[in-house]
Amino acid sequence: MITVVGTGTGAPVPAEALAGAELVVGGRRHLDAVRLPEGVERVVLGALGPALDTIEEYVVKGRPVVVLASGDPGFFGIVRVLAERFGAERLDVRAGVSSVAAAFARVGLPWDDAVVVSAHGRDLRTAVNVCRARPKVAVLTGPGAGPAELGAALLHRTDSRVLVVASALGSAEERVERVPPAEAAARDWGPSVSVVLCLDEARALGAVRTVAGAPAGPAGWALDEGEFAHRDSMITKFEVRALALARLGPRLGDLVWDVGSGSGSVAVECARFGAAVTAIEQTRDGVGRIRANALAHGVDVRAVHGAAPTVLSDLDDPDAVFIGGGGHELPAIVTACARRARRTVVVALAALDRVPAVRAALTGAGFACDGVLLQSSRLAPLPGDVTRLAATNPVFLLWGVRPPAPSEGVSH
Repeated sequence: MITVVGTGTGAPVPAEALAGAELVVGGRRHLDAVRLPEGVERVVLGALGPALDTIEEYVVKGRPVVVLASGDPGFFGIVRVLAERFGAERLDVRAGVSSVAAAFARVGLPWDDAVVVSAHGRDLRTAVNVCRARPKVAVLTGPGAGPAELGAALLHRTDSRVLVVASALGSAEERVERVPPAEAAARDWGPSVSVVLCLDEARALGAVRTVAGAPAGPAGWALDEGEFAHRDSMITKFEVRALALARLGPRLGDLVWDVGSGSGSVAVECARFGAAVTAIEQTRDGVGRIRANALAHGVDVRAVHGAAPTVLSDLDDPDAVFIGGGGHELPAIVTACARRARRTVVVALAALDRVPAVRAALTGAGFACDGVLLQSSRLAPLPGDVTRLAATNPVFLLWGVRPPAPSEGVSH
Protein backbone atom coordinates (compact mmCIF):
# COMPACT_ATOMS: atom_id res chain seq x y z
CA MET A 1 0.00 0.00 0.00
CA ILE A 2 1.15 3.54 -0.80
CA THR A 3 -0.07 6.16 1.66
CA VAL A 4 -0.07 9.62 0.07
CA VAL A 5 -0.22 12.43 2.62
CA GLY A 6 -0.94 16.05 1.71
CA THR A 7 1.08 18.51 3.75
CA GLY A 8 2.76 21.88 3.48
CA THR A 9 -0.21 24.25 3.94
CA GLY A 10 -0.34 24.27 7.72
CA ALA A 11 -1.57 20.82 8.76
CA PRO A 12 1.06 18.54 10.38
CA VAL A 13 1.60 15.02 9.10
CA PRO A 14 -0.13 12.67 11.57
CA ALA A 15 2.31 10.30 13.27
CA GLU A 16 0.05 7.32 12.56
CA ALA A 17 0.43 7.91 8.81
CA LEU A 18 4.17 7.34 9.13
CA ALA A 19 3.97 4.44 11.60
CA GLY A 20 5.06 1.21 9.96
CA ALA A 21 6.41 2.89 6.82
CA GLU A 22 9.58 1.41 5.39
CA LEU A 23 10.06 4.00 2.64
CA VAL A 24 9.15 7.71 2.80
CA VAL A 25 9.36 9.81 -0.37
CA GLY A 26 8.88 13.58 -0.57
CA GLY A 27 10.37 16.97 -1.19
CA ARG A 28 13.26 17.95 1.04
CA ARG A 29 11.21 20.51 3.00
CA HIS A 30 8.46 17.96 3.62
CA LEU A 31 10.92 15.31 4.80
CA ASP A 32 12.76 17.76 7.04
CA ALA A 33 9.47 18.75 8.71
CA VAL A 34 8.60 15.25 10.00
CA ARG A 35 10.13 12.79 12.45
CA LEU A 36 10.70 9.54 10.60
CA PRO A 37 10.61 6.14 12.31
CA GLU A 38 13.96 4.47 12.97
CA GLY A 39 15.41 2.60 10.00
CA VAL A 40 13.10 4.10 7.36
CA GLU A 41 14.62 4.71 3.94
CA ARG A 42 14.21 8.31 2.85
CA VAL A 43 14.12 9.41 -0.82
CA VAL A 44 14.22 13.10 -1.66
CA LEU A 45 11.89 13.71 -4.58
CA GLY A 46 13.80 15.18 -7.50
CA ALA A 47 13.59 13.40 -10.83
CA LEU A 48 10.32 11.48 -10.74
CA GLY A 49 11.44 8.38 -12.64
CA PRO A 50 14.06 7.10 -10.15
CA ALA A 51 11.71 7.76 -7.21
CA LEU A 52 8.93 5.75 -8.87
CA ASP A 53 11.36 2.91 -9.54
CA THR A 54 12.33 2.84 -5.85
CA ILE A 55 8.67 2.87 -4.83
CA GLU A 56 8.02 -0.07 -7.16
CA GLU A 57 10.79 -2.11 -5.50
CA TYR A 58 8.96 -1.77 -2.20
CA VAL A 59 5.45 -2.22 -3.59
CA VAL A 60 6.20 -5.54 -5.34
CA LYS A 61 7.49 -6.91 -2.02
CA GLY A 62 4.43 -5.69 -0.13
CA ARG A 63 6.46 -3.23 1.94
CA PRO A 64 4.58 -0.05 3.02
CA VAL A 65 5.44 3.28 1.40
CA VAL A 66 4.51 6.85 2.37
CA VAL A 67 4.65 9.72 -0.12
CA LEU A 68 4.56 13.28 1.21
CA ALA A 69 3.18 15.90 -1.16
CA SER A 70 2.04 19.52 -1.09
CA GLY A 71 -1.55 20.34 -0.19
CA ASP A 72 -4.07 18.11 -1.91
CA PRO A 73 -1.98 15.56 -3.88
CA GLY A 74 -5.00 14.69 -6.02
CA PHE A 75 -5.22 18.25 -7.35
CA PHE A 76 -2.56 18.71 -10.06
CA GLY A 77 -0.43 16.48 -7.85
CA ILE A 78 1.34 13.16 -7.65
CA VAL A 79 -1.78 11.00 -7.24
CA ARG A 80 -2.29 10.89 -11.02
CA VAL A 81 1.21 9.55 -11.66
CA LEU A 82 1.03 7.02 -8.82
CA ALA A 83 -2.41 5.78 -9.92
CA GLU A 84 -1.22 5.34 -13.50
CA ARG A 85 1.88 3.42 -12.42
CA PHE A 86 0.57 1.32 -9.53
CA GLY A 87 -3.24 1.45 -9.76
CA ALA A 88 -5.66 3.58 -7.76
CA GLU A 89 -6.58 0.61 -5.57
CA ARG A 90 -3.09 0.62 -4.04
CA LEU A 91 -3.34 4.23 -2.89
CA ASP A 92 -4.50 5.53 0.48
CA VAL A 93 -4.73 9.28 -0.12
CA ARG A 94 -4.89 11.63 2.88
CA ALA A 95 -5.68 14.96 1.24
CA GLY A 96 -4.53 18.21 2.80
CA VAL A 97 -5.68 21.72 1.97
CA SER A 98 -4.64 22.65 -1.56
CA SER A 99 -2.55 25.77 -2.09
CA VAL A 100 -5.43 27.18 -4.17
CA ALA A 101 -7.97 26.74 -1.36
CA ALA A 102 -5.51 28.14 1.17
CA ALA A 103 -4.70 31.21 -0.95
CA PHE A 104 -8.35 32.08 -1.50
CA ALA A 105 -8.99 31.58 2.22
CA ARG A 106 -6.21 34.04 3.03
CA VAL A 107 -7.87 36.76 0.93
CA GLY A 108 -11.38 35.92 2.14
CA LEU A 109 -12.85 34.92 -1.22
CA PRO A 110 -14.91 31.90 -2.30
CA TRP A 111 -13.34 29.93 -5.12
CA ASP A 112 -16.11 27.70 -6.46
CA ASP A 113 -16.25 30.04 -9.48
CA ALA A 114 -12.48 30.27 -9.96
CA VAL A 115 -10.60 28.80 -12.90
CA VAL A 116 -7.44 26.90 -11.92
CA VAL A 117 -4.66 26.57 -14.49
CA SER A 118 -1.24 25.00 -14.08
CA ALA A 119 1.84 26.65 -15.55
CA HIS A 120 4.16 24.19 -13.80
CA GLY A 121 6.15 22.56 -16.59
CA ARG A 122 3.69 23.93 -19.13
CA ASP A 123 3.48 26.79 -21.61
CA LEU A 124 2.67 30.00 -19.73
CA ARG A 125 0.59 31.42 -22.62
CA THR A 126 -2.45 29.31 -21.71
CA ALA A 127 -2.42 30.67 -18.16
CA VAL A 128 -2.00 34.22 -19.48
CA ASN A 129 -4.95 33.86 -21.84
CA VAL A 130 -7.15 32.45 -19.08
CA CYS A 131 -6.16 35.34 -16.79
CA ARG A 132 -7.10 37.82 -19.51
CA ALA A 133 -10.47 36.16 -20.12
CA ARG A 134 -11.69 35.31 -16.60
CA PRO A 135 -12.09 37.53 -13.51
CA LYS A 136 -10.89 34.94 -10.95
CA VAL A 137 -7.99 32.63 -11.80
CA ALA A 138 -5.50 30.63 -9.75
CA VAL A 139 -2.19 29.89 -11.46
CA LEU A 140 0.01 27.07 -10.17
CA THR A 141 3.51 28.33 -10.89
CA GLY A 142 6.81 26.72 -11.71
CA PRO A 143 10.38 27.60 -12.77
CA GLY A 144 10.23 30.17 -15.56
CA ALA A 145 6.49 30.57 -15.04
CA GLY A 146 6.19 32.49 -11.78
CA PRO A 147 4.73 35.83 -10.69
CA ALA A 148 7.37 37.87 -12.55
CA GLU A 149 6.76 36.12 -15.86
CA LEU A 150 3.00 36.21 -15.41
CA GLY A 151 3.07 39.91 -14.51
CA ALA A 152 5.23 40.72 -17.53
CA ALA A 153 2.89 38.81 -19.84
CA LEU A 154 -0.19 40.61 -18.48
CA LEU A 155 1.39 44.07 -18.54
CA HIS A 156 -0.42 46.37 -21.02
CA ARG A 157 -2.75 43.50 -22.00
CA THR A 158 -5.36 44.03 -19.31
CA ASP A 159 -6.19 47.09 -17.23
CA SER A 160 -8.16 45.60 -14.36
CA ARG A 161 -6.15 42.72 -12.91
CA VAL A 162 -4.30 42.45 -9.61
CA LEU A 163 -2.04 39.54 -8.71
CA VAL A 164 -2.12 37.93 -5.26
CA VAL A 165 1.17 36.12 -4.72
CA ALA A 166 1.00 33.49 -1.98
CA SER A 167 4.38 32.19 -0.83
CA ALA A 168 5.35 29.46 1.67
CA LEU A 169 1.71 28.87 2.65
CA GLY A 170 1.31 27.26 6.07
CA SER A 171 4.87 28.01 7.20
CA ALA A 172 6.34 30.63 9.50
CA GLU A 173 7.61 32.45 6.38
CA GLU A 174 4.15 32.68 4.76
CA ARG A 175 3.52 35.83 2.70
CA VAL A 176 0.41 36.87 0.81
CA GLU A 177 0.90 40.06 -1.22
CA ARG A 178 -1.40 42.00 -3.58
CA VAL A 179 0.57 43.61 -6.42
CA PRO A 180 -0.20 45.04 -9.88
CA PRO A 181 1.30 43.15 -12.84
CA ALA A 182 4.01 45.81 -13.26
CA GLU A 183 5.30 45.30 -9.71
CA ALA A 184 5.11 41.51 -10.02
CA ALA A 185 7.18 41.70 -13.21
CA ALA A 186 9.88 43.81 -11.54
CA ARG A 187 10.51 41.58 -8.49
CA ASP A 188 12.53 38.46 -7.79
CA TRP A 189 10.08 36.20 -5.94
CA GLY A 190 12.42 33.32 -5.10
CA PRO A 191 11.50 29.62 -5.02
CA SER A 192 8.82 29.64 -2.29
CA VAL A 193 5.79 30.81 -4.32
CA SER A 194 2.85 28.45 -3.76
CA VAL A 195 0.24 29.92 -6.09
CA VAL A 196 -0.69 33.20 -7.80
CA LEU A 197 -4.26 34.48 -7.92
CA CYS A 198 -5.17 36.79 -10.79
CA LEU A 199 -8.25 38.82 -9.89
CA ASP A 200 -10.51 41.44 -11.32
CA GLU A 201 -11.42 42.66 -7.85
CA ALA A 202 -14.59 44.42 -9.03
CA ARG A 203 -15.94 41.01 -10.11
CA ALA A 204 -14.14 38.76 -7.64
CA LEU A 205 -17.23 37.70 -5.69
CA GLY A 206 -19.27 36.77 -8.73
CA ALA A 207 -22.72 35.21 -8.71
CA VAL A 208 -23.89 32.15 -6.79
CA ARG A 209 -22.99 29.08 -8.82
CA THR A 210 -24.40 25.57 -9.11
CA VAL A 211 -21.52 24.08 -11.12
CA ALA A 212 -17.98 24.86 -9.96
CA GLY A 213 -15.17 26.11 -12.15
CA ALA A 214 -15.24 27.87 -15.50
CA PRO A 215 -18.65 28.59 -17.03
CA ALA A 216 -19.72 25.86 -19.44
CA GLY A 217 -20.13 28.38 -22.27
CA PRO A 218 -22.85 30.68 -23.50
CA ALA A 219 -26.41 29.41 -23.66
CA GLY A 220 -26.70 30.85 -27.15
CA TRP A 221 -24.46 32.41 -29.75
CA ALA A 222 -24.70 34.12 -33.13
CA LEU A 223 -26.60 36.83 -31.28
CA ASP A 224 -28.96 39.13 -33.11
CA GLU A 225 -27.42 42.32 -34.47
CA GLY A 226 -29.67 44.25 -32.10
CA GLU A 227 -27.62 42.89 -29.18
CA PHE A 228 -24.73 45.14 -30.23
CA ALA A 229 -24.22 48.85 -30.73
CA HIS A 230 -23.14 49.37 -34.34
CA ARG A 231 -22.94 52.06 -37.03
CA ASP A 232 -25.06 51.98 -40.18
CA SER A 233 -25.54 48.19 -40.03
CA MET A 234 -21.74 47.75 -40.26
CA ILE A 235 -21.77 44.50 -38.32
CA THR A 236 -21.12 40.85 -39.16
CA LYS A 237 -24.58 39.33 -39.62
CA PHE A 238 -25.54 36.53 -37.26
CA GLU A 239 -25.69 33.88 -40.02
CA VAL A 240 -22.09 34.67 -40.97
CA ARG A 241 -21.06 34.92 -37.34
CA ALA A 242 -22.47 31.46 -36.59
CA LEU A 243 -20.28 29.72 -39.18
CA ALA A 244 -17.28 31.93 -38.37
CA LEU A 245 -17.49 30.90 -34.71
CA ALA A 246 -17.73 27.24 -35.71
CA ARG A 247 -14.54 27.55 -37.78
CA LEU A 248 -12.68 29.68 -35.21
CA GLY A 249 -13.46 27.29 -32.34
CA PRO A 250 -12.77 29.83 -29.56
CA ARG A 251 -12.21 28.25 -26.14
CA LEU A 252 -10.74 28.90 -22.72
CA GLY A 253 -6.96 29.29 -22.99
CA ASP A 254 -7.05 30.55 -26.59
CA LEU A 255 -6.14 33.99 -27.90
CA VAL A 256 -8.28 35.25 -30.79
CA TRP A 257 -7.71 38.31 -32.97
CA ASP A 258 -10.71 40.11 -34.48
CA VAL A 259 -9.15 42.24 -37.22
CA GLY A 260 -11.24 45.10 -38.59
CA SER A 261 -13.52 44.51 -35.65
CA GLY A 262 -16.07 47.29 -36.27
CA SER A 263 -18.71 46.77 -33.58
CA GLY A 264 -16.74 43.93 -31.97
CA SER A 265 -19.56 41.40 -32.40
CA VAL A 266 -17.21 38.53 -33.30
CA ALA A 267 -14.78 39.56 -30.57
CA VAL A 268 -17.52 39.60 -27.94
CA GLU A 269 -18.89 36.24 -29.04
CA CYS A 270 -15.42 34.66 -28.88
CA ALA A 271 -14.93 36.11 -25.40
CA ARG A 272 -18.27 34.63 -24.32
CA PHE A 273 -16.82 31.21 -25.18
CA GLY A 274 -13.90 31.90 -22.81
CA ALA A 275 -11.16 32.99 -25.20
CA ALA A 276 -8.89 35.96 -24.59
CA VAL A 277 -9.61 38.39 -27.41
CA THR A 278 -7.82 41.30 -29.03
CA ALA A 279 -10.00 43.44 -31.31
CA ILE A 280 -8.16 45.60 -33.84
CA GLU A 281 -10.04 48.64 -35.17
CA GLN A 282 -8.70 51.64 -37.08
CA THR A 283 -11.43 54.14 -36.09
CA ARG A 284 -11.53 55.65 -32.62
CA ASP A 285 -15.31 55.63 -32.42
CA GLY A 286 -15.21 51.94 -33.38
CA VAL A 287 -12.84 51.23 -30.49
CA GLY A 288 -15.32 52.91 -28.17
CA ARG A 289 -18.16 50.75 -29.49
CA ILE A 290 -16.14 47.58 -29.05
CA ARG A 291 -15.45 48.45 -25.41
CA ALA A 292 -19.08 49.35 -24.80
CA ASN A 293 -20.32 46.10 -26.34
CA ALA A 294 -17.84 44.05 -24.32
CA LEU A 295 -18.97 45.78 -21.13
CA ALA A 296 -22.63 45.24 -22.01
CA HIS A 297 -22.03 41.48 -22.40
CA GLY A 298 -19.83 41.17 -19.30
CA VAL A 299 -16.67 40.00 -21.09
CA ASP A 300 -13.10 41.22 -21.41
CA VAL A 301 -11.97 42.33 -24.87
CA ARG A 302 -8.75 44.23 -25.43
CA ALA A 303 -9.47 46.88 -28.07
CA VAL A 304 -6.43 48.11 -30.01
CA HIS A 305 -6.62 51.26 -32.12
CA GLY A 306 -4.64 50.99 -35.33
CA ALA A 307 -4.52 49.77 -38.91
CA ALA A 308 -3.62 46.24 -39.89
CA PRO A 309 -1.24 44.81 -40.85
CA THR A 310 1.13 47.37 -39.25
CA VAL A 311 -0.40 47.26 -35.76
CA LEU A 312 -0.30 43.45 -35.62
CA SER A 313 3.46 43.31 -35.02
CA ASP A 314 3.04 44.40 -31.38
CA LEU A 315 0.48 41.70 -30.52
CA ASP A 316 0.93 38.23 -29.07
CA ASP A 317 0.57 35.33 -31.53
CA PRO A 318 -3.05 34.20 -31.77
CA ASP A 319 -4.57 30.75 -31.93
CA ALA A 320 -7.28 31.90 -34.33
CA VAL A 321 -7.99 35.05 -36.34
CA PHE A 322 -11.19 36.53 -37.77
CA ILE A 323 -10.76 39.18 -40.48
CA GLY A 324 -13.85 41.22 -41.23
CA GLY A 325 -12.39 44.14 -43.15
CA GLY A 326 -9.30 45.28 -44.94
CA GLY A 327 -10.06 46.90 -48.29
CA HIS A 328 -7.19 46.82 -50.77
CA GLU A 329 -4.83 45.81 -47.92
CA LEU A 330 -6.78 42.57 -47.36
CA PRO A 331 -4.29 40.13 -48.98
CA ALA A 332 -1.42 41.63 -46.96
CA ILE A 333 -3.51 41.43 -43.77
CA VAL A 334 -4.43 37.80 -44.42
CA THR A 335 -0.78 36.93 -45.11
CA ALA A 336 0.38 38.64 -41.91
CA CYS A 337 -2.28 36.88 -39.84
CA ALA A 338 -1.65 33.48 -41.42
CA ARG A 339 2.04 33.69 -40.57
CA ARG A 340 1.20 34.18 -36.91
CA ALA A 341 -1.95 32.09 -36.32
CA ARG A 342 -1.42 28.77 -34.59
CA ARG A 343 -4.62 27.11 -35.76
CA THR A 344 -6.95 28.93 -38.17
CA VAL A 345 -7.76 32.13 -40.03
CA VAL A 346 -11.35 32.99 -41.04
CA VAL A 347 -12.07 35.78 -43.54
CA ALA A 348 -15.44 37.36 -44.34
CA LEU A 349 -15.66 39.44 -47.51
CA ALA A 350 -18.33 40.76 -49.81
CA ALA A 351 -16.26 41.33 -52.97
CA LEU A 352 -15.93 38.39 -55.34
CA ASP A 353 -12.84 39.96 -56.89
CA ARG A 354 -10.88 39.57 -53.64
CA VAL A 355 -11.60 35.85 -53.14
CA PRO A 356 -8.67 34.56 -55.29
CA ALA A 357 -6.15 36.79 -53.51
CA VAL A 358 -7.37 35.71 -50.08
CA ARG A 359 -7.22 32.03 -51.06
CA ALA A 360 -3.71 32.53 -52.43
CA ALA A 361 -2.62 34.24 -49.19
CA LEU A 362 -3.96 31.36 -47.07
CA THR A 363 -2.55 28.56 -49.21
CA GLY A 364 0.72 30.44 -49.61
CA ALA A 365 1.11 30.39 -45.82
CA GLY A 366 0.68 26.62 -45.81
CA PHE A 367 -2.98 26.53 -44.76
CA ALA A 368 -5.58 24.15 -46.11
CA CYS A 369 -8.24 26.50 -47.49
CA ASP A 370 -11.99 26.10 -47.91
CA GLY A 371 -14.98 28.40 -48.04
CA VAL A 372 -18.63 29.05 -48.85
CA LEU A 373 -20.88 31.75 -50.20
CA LEU A 374 -23.55 32.52 -47.61
CA GLN A 375 -26.88 33.83 -48.83
CA SER A 376 -29.86 33.94 -46.50
CA SER A 377 -33.37 35.33 -46.54
CA ARG A 378 -34.94 36.33 -43.27
CA LEU A 379 -38.63 36.32 -42.42
CA ALA A 380 -40.02 39.85 -42.56
CA PRO A 381 -43.58 40.92 -41.70
CA LEU A 382 -45.86 42.64 -44.16
CA PRO A 383 -49.13 44.48 -43.49
CA GLY A 384 -52.12 42.19 -43.29
CA ASP A 385 -50.47 39.58 -41.06
CA VAL A 386 -48.41 38.07 -43.88
CA THR A 387 -44.70 37.36 -44.14
CA ARG A 388 -42.17 37.83 -46.90
CA LEU A 389 -38.54 36.81 -47.31
CA ALA A 390 -35.98 39.62 -47.07
CA ALA A 391 -32.64 38.72 -48.64
CA THR A 392 -29.42 39.70 -46.88
CA ASN A 393 -26.29 40.63 -48.81
CA PRO A 394 -24.25 37.58 -49.89
CA VAL A 395 -20.97 37.10 -48.03
CA PHE A 396 -18.01 34.89 -48.84
CA LEU A 397 -16.55 33.11 -45.82
CA LEU A 398 -13.13 31.59 -46.38
CA TRP A 399 -11.08 29.75 -43.80
CA GLY A 400 -7.60 28.36 -43.63
CA VAL A 401 -6.58 25.62 -41.20
CA ARG A 402 -2.96 24.97 -40.35
CA PRO A 403 -2.14 21.29 -40.98
CA PRO A 404 -0.92 19.39 -37.91
CA ALA A 405 2.81 18.95 -37.47
CA PRO A 406 4.09 15.51 -38.50
CA SER A 407 4.32 14.37 -34.87
CA GLU A 408 0.75 15.48 -34.02
CA GLY A 409 -2.22 13.19 -34.25
CA VAL A 410 -0.10 10.02 -34.44
CA SER A 411 -1.33 7.24 -32.17
CA HIS A 412 0.88 4.59 -30.67
